[in-house]
Amino acid sequence: MTFPRLQTWPDGDAHRRTEISVYLGSGDDLWQRASRDIMRWAVKTRSGFSVDSESPVAPGQNVTVTTHVLGMRVREPVQVMDVVSDLDRVGYSYRTKPGHPVDGEEAFVVYRAGSSVWLTIRSMTRPAPRGMWRMLYPALRMAQLIAQRRYARALH
Repeated sequence: MTFPRLQTWPDGDAHRRTEISVYLGSGDDLWQRASRDIMRWAVKTRSGFSVDSESPVAPGQNVTVTTHVLGMRVREPVQVMDVVSDLDRVGYSYRTKPGHPVDGEEAFVVYRAGSSVWLTIRSMTRPAPRGMWRMLYPALRMAQLIAQRRYARALH
């Protein structure tokens, strides 16, 4: 699991793991806004995806994230696995469901250290177990890296 509650990841399994952290700025106003936005799917929606829910992120929630690639609509069904909402750490993780182009998890966490506000993005990915997406995994990895750069800018 991507464990949004933990500051560091425990050693994992056969998934390809990536983690990036970006400095968002400082101050209570930024912390309040980023904490609210992360739980409203803003990292995804401000990165060019749509989410079929207007509800805040909640454990067990099933949503479909949609994007467009090369004129094709790509649906990504996911389930929220864990949510953290502490004084200095707010975020969630979700796992992919059957029909998603890859198998794995992602986590999006906003945290503060003193007055500094940070966003951490974690992902664990491997090819989907079957279907056409399995063959396209190398291209999907590239798309994932591009999406992670967009996520990193989404809450500024």
